[in-house]
Amino acid sequence: MVYTLVPFAFQGFLGLGTLVTPAVVDASGAVTTPAVYTGMLAPDIYNGMGVAAVMGHMVHGGRLIAAVVVIMLVLALVLSLITSMAGSSRTLYQASVDGWLPEYLSKVNSHHAPSNAMLTDLVFNLLLLLMSDSVFVIGAANVGYMIFNFLNLNAGWIHRLDRPHQERPWRAPNWILGVGAVLSFVNLAFMGFGADVYGIGTLSTGLVFCALIIPVFIYRHYVQDKGHFPDEMKEDLGQNSGDSAIKRAGIWPFVVLAAGIAVVAVTHRLAVY
Repeated sequence: MVYTLVPFAFQGFLGLGTLVTPAVVDASGAVTTPAVYTGMLAPDIYNGMGVAAVMGHMVHGGRLIAAVVVIMLVLALVLSLITSMAGSSRTLYQASVDGWLPEYLSKVNSHHAPSNAMLTDLVFNLLLLLMSDSVFVIGAANVGYMIFNFLNLNAGWIHRLDRPHQERPWRAPNWILGVGAVLSFVNLAFMGFGADVYGIGTLSTGLVFCALIIPVFIYRHYVQDKGHFPDEMKEDLGQNSGDSAIKRAGIWPFVVLAAGIAVVAVTHRLAVY
């Protein structure tokens, strides 16, 4: 709800933004008309540096209120970084345990926290912070997030086909899995239409970064594990014995991947910037 209302509030307060071209006379007497954007298209709103000042003005506060808003936004950003790194390091750890990522990521410390995964996460994020165009980095990163989201939402109903009777901590109703599958394609359509709003080449750059995981998986699966998934992963999926080892999904995983690629290709081709 907040993620939906805040952009609408800013848009209502600032307006969609317009392009103005004021006449400027330089020292030589030449007249130029530089492009100046206002409203939501203003440079300080686009890069985020002026958001706190606008929020303070929206609530009719002075400099003190604006300073408090800045501090709150910084703390919120730090909290979101800590939360996301804690969650993503657990994802790296579990992927290593399941045989997808290198073995060193499955190491935990004395408190059972995934220490190597956390350090890897930290180093990678520090490298990203060194890049100058943070908006472009966020756009490219969101491409990876959308793909991850697409795979997760469709993995739900595909696993349901393969293991309909496997015991689960909580069993999602079939209609929820269906809605999630439909929305996964909606997300890909948004990605195809809007990724390059952050800069031409954002989508292709995000896809290249996502493709880097392929040699990482090949190294883990075929070099470290000799072409076999760990027994822990097979046990979690119930593939060690009995009815759960039977695969019923057939060609549906490949159909889903092909359809997802088609949606991104078509929507990106139709996008106009």
